[in-house]
Amino acid sequence: MASFLSDNEDLQYYLQDGIDWETVASVTELGYRFADGFRTAAEALTFYREIAAMVGEFVAEEIAPHAAQIDRDGVRFANGEATFPPRLEAITRKIAELGLHGLNLPRELGGMNAPMLLYFINAELLARADVSVMTHYGFHSGTAMAMLVLSLLEGTTVHDPATGLITRTRWPAEMAEIASGVAWGSMDITEPDAGSDMAALRAVGTQEADGRWTLTGQKIFITSGHGKYHFVVARTEKGSGPDDPQAGLGGLSMFMVRAFRDEADGRRTRLATLDRIEEKLGHHGSATVAITFDRTPAELVGKRGEGFRQMLEIMNHARLGVGFESIGLCEAALRLAKGYAAERRSMGKTIDRHEMIADYLDEMESDIVNLRALAMHGAFHEEMAHKKALFGKFLGGARDTEIRAHRQAARRTMPLLKYLAAEKAVEMARRCLQIHGGNGYMHEFGAEKLLRDALVMPIYEGTSQIQSLMAMKDTLTGILRAPQEFVKRMAQTRWRSLSARDGLERRVARLQLLSLAAQQHLVTRTMAAKVKTVQGQPLGTWRKALFNQWNPKRDFAYAMLHAERLTRLLADEAIAEVLLAQARRHPQRRELLERHLERAEPRVKFLHDEITSTGQRLLDLLAGGTSASSGAEKAAG
Repeated sequence: MASFLSDNEDLQYYLQDGIDWETVASVTELGYRFADGFRTAAEALTFYREIAAMVGEFVAEEIAPHAAQIDRDGVRFANGEATFPPRLEAITRKIAELGLHGLNLPRELGGMNAPMLLYFINAELLARADVSVMTHYGFHSGTAMAMLVLSLLEGTTVHDPATGLITRTRWPAEMAEIASGVAWGSMDITEPDAGSDMAALRAVGTQEADGRWTLTGQKIFITSGHGKYHFVVARTEKGSGPDDPQAGLGGLSMFMVRAFRDEADGRRTRLATLDRIEEKLGHHGSATVAITFDRTPAELVGKRGEGFRQMLEIMNHARLGVGFESIGLCEAALRLAKGYAAERRSMGKTIDRHEMIADYLDEMESDIVNLRALAMHGAFHEEMAHKKALFGKFLGGARDTEIRAHRQAARRTMPLLKYLAAEKAVEMARRCLQIHGGNGYMHEFGAEKLLRDALVMPIYEGTSQIQSLMAMKDTLTGILRAPQEFVKRMAQTRWRSLSARDGLERRVARLQLLSLAAQQHLVTRTMAAKVKTVQGQPLGTWRKALFNQWNPKRDFAYAMLHAERLTRLLADEAIAEVLLAQARRHPQRRELLERHLERAEPRVKFLHDEITSTGQRLLDLLAGGTSASSGAEKAAG
């Protein structure tokens, strides 16, 4: 029987040794305190591996062979409803029968209480088979988990202090409905004139005279928005002026909204209108809709004005999901390209023996290993941060420093993974098509479908540019808050680059030094620009202006120009660090680090040079000046 797990040695490494599963299992089982839970880590790990093996066979046998048909059939829209064609409907039914929609929900809520890491591994397997099936699957379990997390955050979920079991939560019936596969949900943010700029959202939540809330406005590009449950971000506060935070992100609130109600006689009463199914380039097995709310009953989640922060809590998981989804698509592209190149003959040999094609395939293999290392690292820390913060009282009191370290590791990794995995998905799908030559342009070979499916990855759940801005802002503000710590880190890294006994560690340290030098350059340029803005002001106001009054849109112009370059550089650095840690524990991983460094070292030097020697000419143009300042580029470097 075919399996997308058993044929993947690197993925199996993570299910065996590459993740600290004992810690994951212990935290997930709250110290093995549940009467109907696992008694030991070994029991839990056996279960996790059995689930992954089952999914690996299911996706290889029952989804991948039908990917072309799923793409051709798409999703149907008639009489104001979206429906799946028979093949896709049968697949979603089978996923429900396997119980995968309740994989991560606690047992007392009808789930299996498996860790999110297992969900993400399954996500890669599903996406390799068909990325649009994976996308829709994600809006079942993802919505149920969002209900639980948001309820925990607002304090409406209560645990039995002795057993750790949930005795009350806000949406138990809805979660059970989703776990059964009958319902699913969506996250509704984008509007016709507001995408990445959430401060421009116009949908409004209104508290009526009787205290109940209603929602009015249109949302577009909503993935799986034909579902029943919608988490909608809408404006509830107007603000007193453009400088009032409530006029921007601080005026947004989160609502849980039912889009329809199924009556006892079988009729459906719609509470929100499906306007259309969006016509898309790819992802044809996943419905993307436009939906209109018109005084639709809504439930406020948490407090007014918390919508943006709550959205970020959910979005972090969604972005991790896109990272694993992209890796699955990359794996599909590599396998398709390798299979074709090994059979296609040209000029007396198969094309995988031609140097340029061999180089393509070698880099794709290495990149997938690198992305997976980064993804597993980020997913582990994200899960630990959340569970230790939410359930620490059942785990002997998790220390704040430990939770903070997990949060920092996850926060550092998230934008790097979303950015790089999404961009690599496009790159690898494009290479797969190119390796197929003219055949790649034809529908029957499947390469063009991968490219169409990949192109949305750098766009949805936060564009690549948004990820880059997040990575840049976190990196530079971290330095500005603790400059002495940064100087100390540079000195220590320089020392390791010269004195570390392990040659690989010295190479990783040299990579880190280039990254730190690029960061230092960006901070220096940013501070220099800031100093110019305070010249002429009383000296006594400088400290406050220089260290407190930062306007990212105005003060970070030079850094924003180089944000994508910095993100690629930071990703190469982070991957090297993760692979070095793996190599120390498992020497067989040293070869993978060497392969990464072979390509990352020249790439990082180039990125460092670009960041430190280009950009001023364009900034002058944007500022309304002339392009004659190219001479200043070298001086600036």
